[in-house]
Amino acid sequence: MTVWPDAFLQYLQKERHYSDHTLDAYQRDLHDCQQWLQQQQLDWQTLDAAHLRRFLASLRQKQQSSRTLQRKLSSLRAFYRYLQTQQLMQRNPCDGVQAPKADKPLPDVLSVDDLQQLLDVSSTDPLECRDLAMMEMLYSSGLRLAELVDLDCADVDFAQQLVLVREGKGGKSRLVPVGRKAIDALRRYLSLRPSLLKGRGEAALFLSQQGNRLGPRAVQQRLSRWAKQQGLGQHMHPHQLRHSFASHILESSGDLRAVQELLGHADIRTTQIYTHLDFQHLAHVYDQAHPRARKKSSS
Repeated sequence: MTVWPDAFLQYLQKERHYSDHTLDAYQRDLHDCQQWLQQQQLDWQTLDAAHLRRFLASLRQKQQSSRTLQRKLSSLRAFYRYLQTQQLMQRNPCDGVQAPKADKPLPDVLSVDDLQQLLDVSSTDPLECRDLAMMEMLYSSGLRLAELVDLDCADVDFAQQLVLVREGKGGKSRLVPVGRKAIDALRRYLSLRPSLLKGRGEAALFLSQQGNRLGPRAVQQRLSRWAKQQGLGQHMHPHQLRHSFASHILESSGDLRAVQELLGHADIRTTQIYTHLDFQHLAHVYDQAHPRARKKSSS
């Protein structure tokens, strides 16, 4: 029961050069299955697809996640492929066995109150005004981090309150509205931007302290700093503001196609993750809209 797993782990370490972390994961997965086999008075040779499904079901009963079950099945599948190449097994009992599909994690969304706490700040410091403008743009227009740092000054149309996202994900450009708060924050920042230029002719909208185009990592660090500074008590990342933009627009409008266009999603199925409206909101819409659900007016 232990010779084959030990040989497999040696192969992963010596031949495939897997990391210690990955090797530990494989070892745990094989050990868990080995213990179950011994309890069932089975071994690696007698394990078949039906047994394997029972093993996965036993893990499910222990509240193990779908993602964990998928990983364990993947480890066993790789183990049996190795045994086949070594001519120790003729069949792979994992063939045809599928672990439960992992639930897609819901987007991490900030509440409107959290966003007000984060963004309703007054400052005259060029870097802080830049940060506020970046955060307003991420939330106002649902930009990806890469799209934000790629913006040039010429991409913002203040008259029309639009921003041109040039060659976003998939190489597709799009025009996105910019809200009033974001426009105001951009104007404040641009009035102070010359102090960051250091005499250069940099076209980038958002500049570093050295006068260069601000990089993605720097944006992530600054946003995390702001979240702590404003007492949100959580690690905030730029995509969280994009998630919040999409969720809040969808909750208010219910227009999935419009949100798809604003986000620049090629496939509407990607946008559907934002349809996690809370039940109270749905119930309120139902009560207001359904003819047979409206409460009678008191006579």
